[in-house]
Amino acid sequence: MSDETREIKTPLRRAIGDRYLQYALSTIMHRALPDARDGLKPVHRRILYAMRELRLASNGGFRKSAKISGDVMGNYHPHGDAAIYDAMARLAQDFTIRYPLVDGQGNFGNIDGDNPAAARYTEARMTAIAESLLVGLSENAVDFRDNYDGTLQEPEVLPAALPNLLANGSSGIAVGMATNIPPHNLDELISACLHLIKAPNAYDETLLEHIPGPDFPTGGVIVEPKENILQAYKTGRGAFRLRARYEIEDLGRGQWQVIVTEIPYQVPKSRLIEKLAELIQLKKIPILGDVRDESADDIRIVLEPRSKNVDPDILMGMLFKSSDLEIRFSLNMNVLIDGRTPKVCSLKEVLRAFLDHRRDVLQRRSRHRMEKIDHRLEVLEGFIITFLNLDRVIDIIRYDDDPKAALMRESWGKTHVRATDEKDYVTPAPGTGELTEVQAEAILNMRLRSLRRLEEMELLKEQAALMEERAGLDDLLASEDLQWSRIASELRDVRKQFGKGTEFGKRRTEFADAAEIEDVPLEAMIEREPLTVVCSKMGWIRAMKGHIDLAQELKFKDGDEARFTFHAETTDKLLLLGNNGRFYTIAATNLPGGRGMGEPVRLMVDVPNEVEIVDLFVHQPGAKLIVASSAGDGFVVPEADVLAQTRTGKQVLNVKDPAKALVCKRIASGDDHVACVGENRKVLVFPLDELPEMGRGKGVRLQKYKDGGLSDARSFALSEGLSWLDPAGRTRTETDLTEWMGKRAATGRMAPRGFPRDNRFT
Repeated sequence: MSDETREIKTPLRRAIGDRYLQYALSTIMHRALPDARDGLKPVHRRILYAMRELRLASNGGFRKSAKISGDVMGNYHPHGDAAIYDAMARLAQDFTIRYPLVDGQGNFGNIDGDNPAAARYTEARMTAIAESLLVGLSENAVDFRDNYDGTLQEPEVLPAALPNLLANGSSGIAVGMATNIPPHNLDELISACLHLIKAPNAYDETLLEHIPGPDFPTGGVIVEPKENILQAYKTGRGAFRLRARYEIEDLGRGQWQVIVTEIPYQVPKSRLIEKLAELIQLKKIPILGDVRDESADDIRIVLEPRSKNVDPDILMGMLFKSSDLEIRFSLNMNVLIDGRTPKVCSLKEVLRAFLDHRRDVLQRRSRHRMEKIDHRLEVLEGFIITFLNLDRVIDIIRYDDDPKAALMRESWGKTHVRATDEKDYVTPAPGTGELTEVQAEAILNMRLRSLRRLEEMELLKEQAALMEERAGLDDLLASEDLQWSRIASELRDVRKQFGKGTEFGKRRTEFADAAEIEDVPLEAMIEREPLTVVCSKMGWIRAMKGHIDLAQELKFKDGDEARFTFHAETTDKLLLLGNNGRFYTIAATNLPGGRGMGEPVRLMVDVPNEVEIVDLFVHQPGAKLIVASSAGDGFVVPEADVLAQTRTGKQVLNVKDPAKALVCKRIASGDDHVACVGENRKVLVFPLDELPEMGRGKGVRLQKYKDGGLSDARSFALSEGLSWLDPAGRTRTETDLTEWMGKRAATGRMAPRGFPRDNRFT
């Protein structure tokens, strides 16, 4: 079989599994999870390294972002330029990154959620903190590896002079795992690191005395209990409740408004304003009157209460529950240990990983410096030999055909190496005084102006200083205590430059105890004012201020007229029953004003177009209702059980076509009997206790009919008699009801003389 037609027989499951595993590992290690040592993902590390190669120092000039992202993409990161530029722009946003690593010039986005300008319009350079992450790269502080095409070298990790992982945080989603780390205060992190250096076995509780919690770039107030924060840092998983910071602004004459000055981390201001406006429009928080964005360079969101009598704490408590003025920021400290192993770490483990990395960097830089010193001392030894044997060296260089070889063959006798107070330095050259190749090459490259007596003294001074430095490095590498002392000194230098002593390093997020806001009844949130509710036959509803005369003539649309008119108050709830058996609840304070014709009630609650309104009345807490269908079935239901929490209402009376909900009458105090009248004009009176009390259902038979159905029903007190309006509009009362008394579900007897022709009691 030829190579072109050769088949590799591998089970599909294994082939797919192997490839997916490769993809998963690539995503975890090279894209989504940060390294615990420098706190960076590969794309961020490559951006900073490329900016270093472009010499974009914090005190230098800016370069176009397109040039930077192009170099990163072409040299180190074989992904889209848009993704690279977005990552770089994020490093420049002071509302996203606690300690920005990129100094941006131009539009790099804003807290409203707007995107940065195109890369061709913006410029960037490194910040001083970014430079501190790169210190030591040229001193063999970390390992380098080939880039994606093998033409260049890139660092596997940065030296990182500060704990960047916790300082700036990180977030990412890999395959089967994710990470989400909030930013912290650098001064507090260094304080914890110094404590961990002194006490490697320190408890997590002790570390929390140095790091009380996250420090978000947008400020805010953390209201998470301390024990929850401790548990989160112990396990590496948890959450922090973060609230906006606000203040009460006094406007005089009892008026006030709330000013939000800091919003939670990663909440776009524009989206927050839209959410607050939506709460006002849907009237989910009736005590909130208006919201305005008066922000400029700072945050200033104005919240106006509907009434000055509202408690500000109650208002803010409801807003914290209903909007992004309070969020829960999740903590998932899933990081790469040593750049290879993903692990959910505790706070202590992350700090230990950084400190161990700093010790490794210190050792590597020290060894690198020792190698440089050894090389320089070797060269200095050759120079000193030259000055001691100047005439002979000049003679060899002048007349010998191969001066380099001649210099190396010549025996110069014993060298004059000075001893320092610290330690004698033994030259790499043989004891016979022969020059090494490095020394010979350096001698041949000397300038004539260096052949001065003064220069010889400088060489001897330099040699003594290097030997002293080398002795110090030798002691450093031999002593673990000296190494940790040096690391602590370096951390203090970083603390001095970026700590709380600077405006940039002060803590922005504060801590407070959350006062739990209980559910407040609507009446407590709304100023009580009298209203007159008017609802027309076509279903247009409005609320007129004050209690007007119910007999007063009102204006309606052409062909429309009044159907329900009654007095209420702004704190009341209205109950509406549709002939589908569903009750709907409307807050009186949400009704449109009475200047116009009002609004269709179907815009306020979701009453289907084919459903007719049976009744509309004010809810009376503690009261009970008799509900019945046109088929003559019904029951007693407490009013509290018919209150609906949503616009779609609550099904109470179950009806089946062609039957419809027909009767809804409140049971007055003292009522003990029920009177029913059918379409056949037969009246039945029976005791009220024969009707069951239910929350929902079809009910029981009130009256039996051979033809037709129920026309009306009501409750009354037997001792007071049964009343109705006769055709002339006069009230008639029948006290002797023996003729119509019976058991529930009986047929009844014909109505008494003078009973209304519409077969209704009222």
